[in-house]
Amino acid sequence: MLSSSKESQIRAALLGLAVGDALGVPVEFQSRAARQLDPVVHMRAYGTHHQPAGTWSDDASLTFCLAEAIADGFSLSKLAENCRRWYYHNFWTPHGAVFDVGIATREAIQRLHAGANPVMAGGRDEYSNGNGSLMRILPLAFYHEDFPVKARFQLIREVSAITHRHIRSAVACFLYLEMAAYLRAGLQPAAAYAQLCAASPAKLYELNIPAQEADYFEVILSGRLPDLPQQLIKSGGYVLHTLEAALWCLLRYETYPETVLAAVNLGDDTDTTGAVAGGLAGLYYGEAAIPAEWVQVLARRPDIENLAHRMAAGL
Repeated sequence: MLSSSKESQIRAALLGLAVGDALGVPVEFQSRAARQLDPVVHMRAYGTHHQPAGTWSDDASLTFCLAEAIADGFSLSKLAENCRRWYYHNFWTPHGAVFDVGIATREAIQRLHAGANPVMAGGRDEYSNGNGSLMRILPLAFYHEDFPVKARFQLIREVSAITHRHIRSAVACFLYLEMAAYLRAGLQPAAAYAQLCAASPAKLYELNIPAQEADYFEVILSGRLPDLPQQLIKSGGYVLHTLEAALWCLLRYETYPETVLAAVNLGDDTDTTGAVAGGLAGLYYGEAAIPAEWVQVLARRPDIENLAHRMAAGL
């Protein structure tokens, strides 16, 4: 299912993420019970943020900020400036205004604006482990593919630290990008997940991840995640729960639409769960698997496609 063209992979990943985000925006913060009574089955309008259909949020915006930095010859300072431009000058917003931003991300960008070093801008305590770096990290899958594992993790940690400096957020991003790498290599989701479970413990040990931090990822790396019932899958804003939910949806369902709709219909942080699951599902299933009626209403679709082209050229 995976295309061999790097540009087409980037397009599919960016569009897949943005569509998942946009499906979740109208029902963000609504409960799972509400979604069970009224499941999302198509691209809705208005709702929580009163936005037109196809509107993506900070998840896609900050993903595009990273893609822009890669297209422009990546540096942390360029990424930090893009994030600052987004928050203060509406760069890479769907309709010219920021309407949804997490507290930790807002505070970190305010620190950037005040002159903080990018790698010191994010919160570093254990309670600074929202999903705000995981939601935007996917473009790195194409940039650091040839780096040795320690260099990959160091870059991931620095990119995460712009908004989320705690090591747990960095490890979540690392495992997500490892899964993306296995999918890019042509493995089906179940095989990619098996490889993630088999290879990651040794990598985390090599990276000197404290055992007490690695233990937080036991549900994922044990191999039993896809067998868990839905009631054990949480879908709030905690980075670990978002990663678990996104992988669970990818592993339980067999098409792009089923995967992202399952993610959104978990409720709560619907746009981010949809985005994180949608990025991997888009990457694996390809752009053609994303329903045309969803892509056609996606805000700034030609700009996203152009960004994918420029990012591919910048690699």
